[in-house]
Amino acid sequence: MPFATSPQPRDSLWGAIETAEQVLPGIWRVETSTHGGLVLSDERQAAMPDALRHDTPQYEEDVLWSLPVLAFEAEFAGAAAVGTSTMLQLAHDIARNWRPDAYAAFTGTTIEPRDSHVVRRRAAYEALIGSVVVTSASGSWAEWVPEGKVGVIGRKVASVDHLGWPTYEGPEHRGLVAADRYDSGKSPNAFAALDVEPLP
Repeated sequence: MPFATSPQPRDSLWGAIETAEQVLPGIWRVETSTHGGLVLSDERQAAMPDALRHDTPQYEEDVLWSLPVLAFEAEFAGAAAVGTSTMLQLAHDIARNWRPDAYAAFTGTTIEPRDSHVVRRRAAYEALIGSVVVTSASGSWAEWVPEGKVGVIGRKVASVDHLGWPTYEGPEHRGLVAADRYDSGKSPNAFAALDVEPLP
């Protein structure tokens, strides 16, 4: 069943709309002074597969735009606009990486940690539930951190959400670790793996 064209959206979650283009009937690409994304008509939103449907018909341009593109991939492919094949591949890559559960449910594929930053982060934090991990770190510029050390503050991981973000419980823990052992680019950093010297 073909979808009906829809009136241009009047507003968006991201502010006043500055430009708008109906890329498919009932799907508008909008831009504001700060952000943008895809805005779906009520008909399009109702037709979104359960696995991909967002709680509003507005799908921001960083990640969520990929979900309606996957839902209506055949129509986007049929539009044959310049760059369509690249856009479709990008939609798959973004959804797989940043919305792996939705992507897996929709496509029936298993998402491996190598395929998704979210899956890797979630697995890393789930392995440390009940352990203290670094939540912030300070160099020797901080008055409480001696030369050659990194001062770390951490909390115990209580749970991990679907995007791989932890929630914490219990008090803060403070300690020192040798500067050459601390890798600020690694996350999560567990106190136990760093042999943190506890501070009162």
